[in-house]
Amino acid sequence: MSTVLSAAPVSLKDRIESIDVLRGVALLGILSMNIQDFSSIAASYWNPTVFGDFHGLNFAIWYACMLFSELKFMSIFSMLFGAGILLMTSRIEASGRKPGPIHYRRMGWLMVFGLLHGYLLWTGDILFTYGFCGLFAYLARKWKPRKLLTVGMILVAVSTLLYVGSYITFPQWPKDSTADLVEHSWSPSPEAIQKELQTYRSGWRAEEPDRITQTTGSDIQGQIFLTFWRACGLMLVGMGLFKLGVFSAKLPARVYRQFIVIGLLVGIPIIVFGAWQKFHHHWEVRVGFFLDFQYNYWGSLFVSFFWIGLVMLICQKNWLSGLARRLAAVGRMAFTNYLTHTFICTFLFYGWGLGLFGKLDRVHQFGIVFAIWAFQLLFSPWWLARFRFGPFEWIWRSLTYWKLQPMRRAAVSA
Repeated sequence: MSTVLSAAPVSLKDRIESIDVLRGVALLGILSMNIQDFSSIAASYWNPTVFGDFHGLNFAIWYACMLFSELKFMSIFSMLFGAGILLMTSRIEASGRKPGPIHYRRMGWLMVFGLLHGYLLWTGDILFTYGFCGLFAYLARKWKPRKLLTVGMILVAVSTLLYVGSYITFPQWPKDSTADLVEHSWSPSPEAIQKELQTYRSGWRAEEPDRITQTTGSDIQGQIFLTFWRACGLMLVGMGLFKLGVFSAKLPARVYRQFIVIGLLVGIPIIVFGAWQKFHHHWEVRVGFFLDFQYNYWGSLFVSFFWIGLVMLICQKNWLSGLARRLAAVGRMAFTNYLTHTFICTFLFYGWGLGLFGKLDRVHQFGIVFAIWAFQLLFSPWWLARFRFGPFEWIWRSLTYWKLQPMRRAAVSA
């Protein structure tokens, strides 16, 4: 126990600000996609034609999010999570101690938070996935960058193999399985849509059975087919990029400009073609769900490098320094700010709060997104000027280190 107590969380002076800024951008960017899952039926996240207005400005917002948000910020967050594992464990090892017990306790508590979040509040939880994948990513922390990048991308590719295999075998699936996929994930019947609307406009107790079913499916089927392979693979990629110095904002500016160009000239055309394919195939479930999804699955990786290059260049050149400092504060409180998205949005959309579920189009949804962005850009630096950690960061760290961490800034020595 004395070994654990002598270890400590990363102090402010040891932080890499460019990583905090990038994490802040990713955290805010994720809300631009998650707002759809909070506010509308589950199938509309993947098939926007199934519910709500899909014309004019609403279509433009969907298209812009598809190009620049969907899977991009999740990819960045996964990479940064891997880099964070490397940072923390390397620091503990440098002090002559074993990082394993602390790391696994940290991941275990994150999985507990994720289960509570997913089963009690919102089905779109990602915390459980990160904690689960972190158990495995830790084992690769000593690998050289090339091996991390290679194995990471192989893991990412596993999901594609599973999706393509599902496309090939789909005609042989049992009728109950195909009907369930269509009804719950792609093109629900009017009766199913009305049932879901009524459920989430009711109180918490009425929502809970459906939330349990969806979260269980995400934690089992979702892990097997998609989230484990992508998140774990990108954690390894993030470790490799961190070892190469990408996230330090200290590589030559031309490297970050190349990231931007590759994202725009490679990633965007792939995603645009994939969107065209979906319309060309009339959003048919077999092609759209299993094959056309793959264009964004891979194109999003290139676009995530666009965001990485842009943010690193901004940090390197000290552009927008005031905004960057606020984004860094948002990134340092990413756990708290992520859960705050859930608290605010479930209150707005679910029946235990204002019950706006299914009532706002994408234009009005983005009004809420901008309001939350503004709030967190203002609140996060205000909070961190007074306290060392966000509230949930403090709880997580205290549990991880088996010791209450000093909270107020006055308790931190210069």
